[in-house]
Amino acid sequence: MVNFLTRIPKPQRIFGTVKAFAERGRLLSKTELESLCDSRDIEEFITKLKNTNYNDALQKLQRPFNAAKVENALKDHLFNFHVSMAKIVSSKELINAYYTKYIIWNLKLILKGKILGKTYEEIAPNVNLYAEELIGRRDVVVKALVSKDLEGAISTLHASEFGLDAQNAAQLYKEKGNFQIFDIVLDHTYFNAITTAFSKVGKPMDVQPLVALDVDSYNVTSTLRGKFWGLSADQIKNLRITPTFRVEEEVLDKMISVETIKDAINELSNTTYRYLIPSRDIDEIQSISEIEQSFEKQSYKRSVLSYTKMFSYSTMIGAIKLKQFEVKNLGTICFGVEQHLDSKNITPYLLFHEEIHK
Repeated sequence: MVNFLTRIPKPQRIFGTVKAFAERGRLLSKTELESLCDSRDIEEFITKLKNTNYNDALQKLQRPFNAAKVENALKDHLFNFHVSMAKIVSSKELINAYYTKYIIWNLKLILKGKILGKTYEEIAPNVNLYAEELIGRRDVVVKALVSKDLEGAISTLHASEFGLDAQNAAQLYKEKGNFQIFDIVLDHTYFNAITTAFSKVGKPMDVQPLVALDVDSYNVTSTLRGKFWGLSADQIKNLRITPTFRVEEEVLDKMISVETIKDAINELSNTTYRYLIPSRDIDEIQSISEIEQSFEKQSYKRSVLSYTKMFSYSTMIGAIKLKQFEVKNLGTICFGVEQHLDSKNITPYLLFHEEIHK
């Protein structure tokens, strides 16, 4: 494997890592997040958040405030940060691959909306096209959005990198009738983009821990979800991202072939992720959800650990992922505040790492 940083001119290398470290220093502390959870209403939440580096993003919000408006403003901030990181390096493939997540967010909303028979006017307010506007890809999503129905939307995506997975998702949904199929199958495009870009830039060793965990988590959860939905072995294998990392294809094949979800989960005991297996006796769907949440926590921690080495490309990817987690935290808090939930009912859904501010 090669060191990707050697491909980046020294001034860019320094600027990129300095920017990543500066962003880490601006991440909200556990105390600040808990204070936001204690907000009486959304207006107080916004007032508190304006005292942070999200002030500029919140200035354009207009009354009446609601959680959806706030979340969109926070996402705009995230998109801008991601693009600013991409502008630093000359070889942008991997950072651009991680940007695919935002386009897929919109496609999931649109395709699910089409299934429910929603009109353009009903779907559009929930779609944030700013991510596409920043990279000149607005037409891809807009064509799907203005389509008459699901088949029309799928047809508009045919020539794009989302086409095959969108078509597969629609077919599997017709067979099984579960909305979550769109989440899993469309994410295949995202993780495939990451592994393709990772290989293209020479499989940099400093970034591998982040990429490996992303791919492993998707392969494990898509296998478990596919098995739970009753997909065939071939249908589940078609969701797999290759090359695999710490959960090899042999293990994934065994997870598919065993009789029950519990047996499939137990196959993880033969991998480095054995500690993710739920220790208590819970039902199948709870077990899968807990494994997904555990992978997410590990991704957060690994993003924090990406800062252990100066002038590492991994710090740039880590900074982007930490910003994604923070925006997700803030969106969760804002929706909780809007629903007048007690802070103790919001904080269990947040991700934070005590060491990040030490």
